[in-house]
Amino acid sequence: MKKITFNDLNSQETMRNPIKFYKNLIKQQERFFHIDDFYGMGGAWVVLQYDDVVSILKDPRFLKDLRKFTPPHDKQKSIDENTPVSKLFEWIMNMPNMLTVDPPDHTRLRRLVSKSFTPRMIEELRPRIQQISDELIAAVQKQGKMEIIADFAYPLPIIVISEMLGIPTTDRNQFRKWTQELMTASVDPSQGTAVTATLEEFIHYIEVLLNEKRLNPGDDLISALVQSKEQEDKLSKNELLSTIWLLIIAGHETTVNLIGNGVLALIQHPEQMNLLRQDPSLLPSAIDELLRFAGPVMFSSRFAGEDMTIHGKKIRKGELILLSLTAANIDPKEFTYPEALNISREENNHLAFGNWYTSLFGSSAGASRRTNCIRHFVTAVS
Repeated sequence: MKKITFNDLNSQETMRNPIKFYKNLIKQQERFFHIDDFYGMGGAWVVLQYDDVVSILKDPRFLKDLRKFTPPHDKQKSIDENTPVSKLFEWIMNMPNMLTVDPPDHTRLRRLVSKSFTPRMIEELRPRIQQISDELIAAVQKQGKMEIIADFAYPLPIIVISEMLGIPTTDRNQFRKWTQELMTASVDPSQGTAVTATLEEFIHYIEVLLNEKRLNPGDDLISALVQSKEQEDKLSKNELLSTIWLLIIAGHETTVNLIGNGVLALIQHPEQMNLLRQDPSLLPSAIDELLRFAGPVMFSSRFAGEDMTIHGKKIRKGELILLSLTAANIDPKEFTYPEALNISREENNHLAFGNWYTSLFGSSAGASRRTNCIRHFVTAVS
């Protein structure tokens, strides 16, 4: 049996055809298997099957907060201080946001952050997303061709997020550059040579912006987050920084990935594209199926909160668990004909976001972005 590495899971070949890769991996590997490297931070357990992924997501013994642990006894030197991407990953995992903390901290953060995501803000966002989408589509229709990522998938969410956060128009190109570099480095270690400097610049910029919004609040999300308070409790500087980072990842990267992956899937399955054109009422189920079949998030992660044995594997407290959402979403025990794209699929309990996205503040806004994006694409190519 071939020893699988994180590079195998994250390779360009895997990205091009993840279903083929994970179909073979499910056949070849045990339910839990170990990889020896993960962004220079030591090893991790990889979980492939749907029921195991769901079980771990629900099991309170598995935690999200890395700060609760010290490295296992033989992993003291597991973090390579000279690896820029390791520093980025460590910063991400150690910053307190709703993706990296457990109850009761998670409950507190969600309560404070949700005060900024009012129903009025979400409703006002919908027509603006529509307007931006229309403008992006109109800009390319005259030339008769579209580069999906560059012309639509990438600019749409970054414009929406910049406006939501209150990033000044003059700063948006630089903001886009920073976020692109950080997100690229977070999934591709080979691109991480300058990531430390980029991270420092990004953090400094957000800190300055937070101070400006604190002194001169506007009608934007950062101002609302800065002012969010419940009795005497409010978000700390690190919580604000981390929440803004999470907004960028949740709002931008997942949207870009879904549009790119989803559009490619529809192009590769023209019969499903035609079905959606003929019956637009299938759009909600089509979105769910595209999330399952071509999901934007490959892994969710947890840390073992105690020593335990699962399926005969001894897992030690503090070890990292990588839940393969891609593999879980093609598990034949859960989905009928999982390798087929079926936008009419009725029972579709996919794990595209590892059950974390729907608990976040942006789920309604994210759903609006996803629906508008796919609807606009299908309309544009009709």
